[in-house]
Amino acid sequence: MGDYTIENVYQGGYSTLDPNKAYSSNFTGYKSSAGSIGLATDYRTANILKDASTKLSTGVKQIELSTIQQEIFDSIPKQHLIEMKQLAKLTGVEVSLHAPLTEPSGMSQQGGFSELNRELSERKITDALIRSHELNPDGNIPVTFHSSNQLPGSEWKTLGDVEGKEKRTAKRLIGVDRDSGKMIPLEFEEKYYPGSDLSKPTPYTPEKNLDTANNTYWGNEITQIEFQRENAERIMQDIHPEFHKLYNRLNEERLTGRHFDYQMSPEEKDQVKRIYSADEYLGEAEKKARAEFSKAYEIALKDKDETAIKTLKATSENYSKTLGLGENGEITLQSLDPKTRSEALFQLSHGLERVHPRLFVPIEEFAITQSSKTFGNSAFNAFSKFKDVNKTPVLVIENPPAGGGLSTGEDLRDLVIASRKQFVEKAKENGMGGGEAERIAEKLIGATWDVGHINLLRAQGFKEEDIIRETEKVAPYVKHVHLSDNFGMEHTELPMGMGNVPMKEIMAKLGEKGFEGKKIIEAGNWWQHFQTPPLKETLEGLGSPMYSFGAGPFWNQSLGLQQGYSSGYGMMLPSNNYQTFGAGFSQLPGELGGEITRGGSTGRFSQRGME
Repeated sequence: MGDYTIENVYQGGYSTLDPNKAYSSNFTGYKSSAGSIGLATDYRTANILKDASTKLSTGVKQIELSTIQQEIFDSIPKQHLIEMKQLAKLTGVEVSLHAPLTEPSGMSQQGGFSELNRELSERKITDALIRSHELNPDGNIPVTFHSSNQLPGSEWKTLGDVEGKEKRTAKRLIGVDRDSGKMIPLEFEEKYYPGSDLSKPTPYTPEKNLDTANNTYWGNEITQIEFQRENAERIMQDIHPEFHKLYNRLNEERLTGRHFDYQMSPEEKDQVKRIYSADEYLGEAEKKARAEFSKAYEIALKDKDETAIKTLKATSENYSKTLGLGENGEITLQSLDPKTRSEALFQLSHGLERVHPRLFVPIEEFAITQSSKTFGNSAFNAFSKFKDVNKTPVLVIENPPAGGGLSTGEDLRDLVIASRKQFVEKAKENGMGGGEAERIAEKLIGATWDVGHINLLRAQGFKEEDIIRETEKVAPYVKHVHLSDNFGMEHTELPMGMGNVPMKEIMAKLGEKGFEGKKIIEAGNWWQHFQTPPLKETLEGLGSPMYSFGAGPFWNQSLGLQQGYSSGYGMMLPSNNYQTFGAGFSQLPGELGGEITRGGSTGRFSQRGME
């Protein structure tokens, strides 16, 4: 009556001819076939046969064995891997493997680098690749490894562009000593210095603080050399030349083996002892200088710093000439003379002052250098084992949650490139041609892109376009995809379309028509809290067709197919409510002429109260 209207409470029909028409609220806009979507097994169990069988009952065509704990992986008998291969063959399912987490760089969580740790990681990764072969001896099974494991990462202010013309800038850098692996945090600072404009502080970016750390450390090392040398000089300056001659005679005895029959006076013994003390200082200075020279030259070679290499070569030649060493570096009587050694050390330390080695580098650079050795060598070891590029497992490197080490698209891209390069170098050392090695490396080493992990950049203040841009950087190297959704703040794992991961845009960057390879659902939090398979929700989120031939209807329209009041994520009007409160269609309430009996006598809405 009047303006009274009844709003529509029922969605009505729809046309299945329009695949983008969605009744599900989690439709991402990206469409993918159900056959390319798979489930991961429970990472907490080694009983892969039981868990995989349960997952297969959902109808998926992809299964990923999740063995992220080394203990769990080592608890899987080899016979079970063979049986899993048979199960996959019988069901027409493709299998992939998520290998145990390990730190490929050789760095510990407490800080510090160990080549032994890196070699241990290499053996673990090689072992996982070789064992995975049992799952698919006739194909290239993808085996995922994290680029880092709880390694801290720098925090970025900007991420740079795809072409590399604009470099990323840091809010906070983690610097690493290239020699020891010791880590130092470097943040933005503002400082006041005497002689500067004190009306405003001088800004120091993390990058500038990294340069300062390098210069300060190197200056301190040279100072220590000079300190020891000057101590020796102070001792020798008051010693008469005759006592120096006597000391040199004793050195001649040591050098030639000839013995001079000469008895020293108490004064001579005292003065010679003083020269010996000076000699100890010189020895410590020489030891330090040689170590720093070696470090500087090694870094110059790694960085291909031709200027530093030239300077250090000239410094070495002058040092040898002043010291009076033999043609092949043999010790001479002149080289044992304390005054000569002091002069040679002076020239050496001043030569070292002229170079500026990058002793500290960003953790990303250090980790890529070391981890690429691990991944490249491991991939080559697997190839050497199986010989056939078409029957060797594929090593795919995954980005960990954003904020950790090597978690951006740029870092993952650079790590894949460096790992392929290491593979090529290893192959060439073993007699393989460069072109063939590059072709094999490209096939056997790639990236796993975790769309949920990269979305955690939002917690650092980045926007959706930044996440998409990081995808674009790594896109040419992606061979495998992990699916999980979140809200960008915490590492939660939900089905796609239930958070704010820009799935449609990400997948568009992975290929003109989206990525059609294996996409594995990682929805641990969904399993934990809702205890149901995330497949249906994922199919809705990805708009998968319900039939294999690809035509409609589509899973994003599944709510419309049900045509019921109970459609959605739970029963909104349970049937028990109708029986209790009398709101059903078969039995109307009393005031409308119906009657719901209770105990066969009275209606719920009769004149009598509830009995």
